Amino acid sequence: MIGIMFIIFALFLALGIPIAFSVGWATLSVHLMNPAFTCDAEYFFKTMVNGMDSYVLLAIPLFMLSSSIMAESGMSNRLFDFFSYFFGNIAAGLPIAVVITCLFYGAICGSGPATVAAIGTMCIPLLTRLGYERDFVTAMIAVSGGLGVIIPPSIPFITYGLATGASIGDLFIAGFAPGILIALCLIAYIIYYFSRRDNSCLQIAQNTKTLRKKGFINIFKESFFALLAPVIILGGIYGGIVSPTEAACVSVVYALLVGVFVYRAINLKTLSTCLIDTARTATPVMLILSVCIVFGRVLTILNLPQTLAAYVVGHVQSKIVVLLVINIFLLFAGMVMDTVPCILILSPIMLPIVQQYGVDPIHFGVLMTVNLAIGFVTPPIGTNLFVANSLTQIPITRIAKHALPFIAMFLLALMMITYIPQITMFLPNLLG
Repeated sequence: MIGIMFIIFALFLALGIPIAFSVGWATLSVHLMNPAFTCDAEYFFKTMVNGMDSYVLLAIPLFMLSSSIMAESGMSNRLFDFFSYFFGNIAAGLPIAVVITCLFYGAICGSGPATVAAIGTMCIPLLTRLGYERDFVTAMIAVSGGLGVIIPPSIPFITYGLATGASIGDLFIAGFAPGILIALCLIAYIIYYFSRRDNSCLQIAQNTKTLRKKGFINIFKESFFALLAPVIILGGIYGGIVSPTEAACVSVVYALLVGVFVYRAINLKTLSTCLIDTARTATPVMLILSVCIVFGRVLTILNLPQTLAAYVVGHVQSKIVVLLVINIFLLFAGMVMDTVPCILILSPIMLPIVQQYGVDPIHFGVLMTVNLAIGFVTPPIGTNLFVANSLTQIPITRIAKHALPFIAMFLLALMMITYIPQITMFLPNLLG
């Protein structure tokens, strides 16, 4: 029955049927094959409703709303100006500032595509005008946007915590060091790239002069509230003052206060646009979540996670091999499925396997998210590629080609995160 479930799911997915319906029909197929099985239509819808009745889930639409408000407020522009002030006088400086801005913006919004949209809208035209290759800049931002789901707060971390019962607060703490490591790897490639080429065509002097003329104090004043946002959100979580869901509420209130009273960029019209955009984005995500919850319950009833874990442990002794195979599988899964359904479907199956080899659930949650973040920039799904394409009209295949060196650096960081668990677990163990 399990095999037929996955065949139906894969077939529907290949036909282009939306993921929620593909998962739903695959789940109901068990009852159609065996009417005595628990999962009839009544059980299906009751489990959907009960699964959505979760305090934790409120964090997802709330973080989406705060991200939308912050984007409308122009926080990304102010963050970029701040980091450009320090790095903008060297050839690799502005691209480095872009990566650091993506890192900080990810700590505000928790979404990869939202990070690409906010940073790309501003930085791609600016860097192109200053002489940087448009393809290079677009690919760099598409890949750097993946930091948005690794640096907390992260919607995939919330999803993983919901699917496995892992502490969302610990996941947020654990994602911090891997996110910085990945950013450093991307920066290392940027420095290498510009050290090997002729940079005489770059017109960065005027941009640097403009920032210097403005003065550090003025730039710091303008960017202060944008820089303060991740401190308030993450400081509240790490300090045990608020839960992740409460932090999402704080994030929305903070975004509104800054957008309305400080930057004066939010009015009733823009707020209504933000609410509508959030509803459009959150509704399909929540539908997928609810259906995948039922799918996971059915797999548990069929005893798949435990059976698969026992089989793998009985046939493979090497932890290194198991983690390598799981990484490869997750990389391919990220190419054909979005992050949320991937986590909801695969984490309950894979977690029991890796736990048999002594892998901590928090470490595996970060590992899984990093793998799927790479899926953001790999065809055919590659959400970040589609967002970058919509900003520049550069063909997706061309963006993907220029993204390959950045993806290689992402993979290097992934290997370090996989086989050096202390990178992930140091902060949770220290603060726990």
